[in-house]
Amino acid sequence: MPAPRTITCRDRSLVLTDEAPPLLMGIVNVTPDSFSDGGRHDTTAAALAHARRLLDEGAAILDIGGQSTRPGYTEITNDEEIARVVPVLRELAATTAARLSIDTYQPAVARAALDAGAHLLNDIHGLQGPGGPALAELAAATGAAVVAMHNDPALRDLPPDTDPLPHVLRWLEKSLHIADHAGLPRDRLILDPGIGFGKTQPQNLTLLARIGELHALGRPLLLGASRKSVIAHVLDGLPPAERLEGTLALTTAATLQGVHILRVHDIRANLRAARLATALRRAR
Repeated sequence: MPAPRTITCRDRSLVLTDEAPPLLMGIVNVTPDSFSDGGRHDTTAAALAHARRLLDEGAAILDIGGQSTRPGYTEITNDEEIARVVPVLRELAATTAARLSIDTYQPAVARAALDAGAHLLNDIHGLQGPGGPALAELAAATGAAVVAMHNDPALRDLPPDTDPLPHVLRWLEKSLHIADHAGLPRDRLILDPGIGFGKTQPQNLTLLARIGELHALGRPLLLGASRKSVIAHVLDGLPPAERLEGTLALTTAATLQGVHILRVHDIRANLRAARLATALRRAR
């Protein structure tokens, strides 16, 4: 597993160590249509109240999103996305010590979010979407860190018995090269296997069971599997609101494999699970 390291995020930092539990990234969806909590925090006041609850429960990072990327989502305009997230980011930057992430793949939204005080860019296209190079250049220029997520629908077209890990490793290596070309230091990159994005259920399960193999890329790992359908496929179609136990099982498995950051809806419960799993990992 990687040695302890510090990820610089503009004027703040993330300290990642195998001796401590993973850092938790709390999800703040300022959207009416996200798959799990759409419409619950889609006003500035509701989003701020939710964000502060997550911080009180132990979140180290807050991931603010204004564009739902659930299956079948409808893309909104940059102006609408900015209007949803910027007031939340600006207030949190002014009143909290949280590290703030903007969940967007649009360079214009990312720039507005950074101007409002964001510290990380969370790109579901892993710097390989149409705006990817611009996002990498923006992060390089502003000192922001980047979460680059695997999202390659071509993975679904592989024969069912094909091991997905080599393909995911090669794809994420390309993300690292895009960052290199933009002048974004690799020590500001965090990698995410992209559970639920462009993958079959068996591929999702393989990645979850073997996520530790992604340490080969030499970068910190983030897992975002909270309440996702990968859980429902195993647990008889449970709706998102009933997927906490499944999420905790994945948190435990990821912690035992040395994942550094967990992106979750339920901070308190996942922090407890991660603390216990960390104790087991250290005892081992």
